[in-house]
Amino acid sequence: MLSKIPPFFKSFYFLFALGFFVWMLFFDTNDFINQVRMKKQLNRLQEDKAYYTDKIEEVKTEREALLSNKQQLEKFAREKYLMKKPSEDVYILIEDK
Repeated sequence: MLSKIPPFFKSFYFLFALGFFVWMLFFDTNDFINQVRMKKQLNRLQEDKAYYTDKIEEVKTEREALLSNKQQLEKFAREKYLMKKPSEDVYILIEDK
């Protein structure tokens, strides 16, 4: 049965290269499966980075708008943080379902 195998496949270099390839593909710490997993994680992290970069730009734009307009800043403070003037009372209405 071994006589039917071509001599090229029985050579030391071919067997060594095959063993090295199998080792790198399955057993090494940076094997193929880990490379695919890390590539997916990198793509997800890049998407997260893009999302948070967009959010930062939105917040910067909103901040500039609030700091440039005093009436808008007062409206934001009243709605978001329930701030009031000393002579005012604040009532919070909660709707029942």
